[in-house]
Amino acid sequence: MLYQTELKGLDLLQRGKVRDIYAIDDEYLLIVTTDRLSAFDVVLPDPIPGKGAVLTATSNFWFDRMSSLIPNHLAEIPLEQVITDSAEYEQIKDQAIVVKRLKPLAVEAIVRGYLIGSGWKDYQQSGSVCGIQLADGLRMADRLPEPIYTPSTKAEAGEHDQNIDYAYTCELLGEDLAQQVKTISLKLYTDAASYALERGIIIADTKFEFGIDQNDRLYLIDEVLTPDSSRFWPADQYQPGSSPPSFDKQFVRDYLESIDWNKQPPGPKLPQEIIDKTAEKYREALTRLVG
Repeated sequence: MLYQTELKGLDLLQRGKVRDIYAIDDEYLLIVTTDRLSAFDVVLPDPIPGKGAVLTATSNFWFDRMSSLIPNHLAEIPLEQVITDSAEYEQIKDQAIVVKRLKPLAVEAIVRGYLIGSGWKDYQQSGSVCGIQLADGLRMADRLPEPIYTPSTKAEAGEHDQNIDYAYTCELLGEDLAQQVKTISLKLYTDAASYALERGIIIADTKFEFGIDQNDRLYLIDEVLTPDSSRFWPADQYQPGSSPPSFDKQFVRDYLESIDWNKQPPGPKLPQEIIDKTAEKYREALTRLVG
């Protein structure tokens, strides 16, 4: 298991909740997806075996599948060309990627196809989600008539993302870029949701992240449609009116909600059965999607 990396010869730029990011040079970065797990914006002390490799394989699958729709940050540089120490290479080979250095956009592009999570909470209070008015009488986990784009801010480490409306993204990004992000996000979600449903997975919602190069060309970055960035539900167990079982870390969130924890650091240790079950759910999601 890989909880934290300490790679020689590369400068660590950022240790996020899950990813360790290193500088290669002015043009490229190395991103290592560890086995760390965060819940409620707190990194938990126990790694999930194989999680980083599952997230990396899942993202790489979607990056390849979506490359005709939008370019992505993957660089055509072999990992062994960057990590020449054999022990370090063996440690990270299944969960590291070399990527182009791009300027990340200050918006998380969230698309919802179903009414769940913070969207459900917003709807209960106001009948709308991120300023988008919805029909009366919807139930928890109902499928929406069409997917909706509900962006959020990108919070600093330890802070919480905040849902925002589309008009505010226009202020942050400019109207042209905001429209590009909205349009491609909805297209990516729609295509992926259709593909996944054929394989028995409902993608209830997901988060995309984007960056731009020096010519303001838009790229898909970070991770794509993984169990960390999406809600994956088994289609054969879906029942509107209640929160369905999932292939993502909702399983851990449900456990944490059941214990006496104030959702502040430090995070509690997880029972072995929760760790094992979570690892199993992540692997099953990958297997169903990729084969």
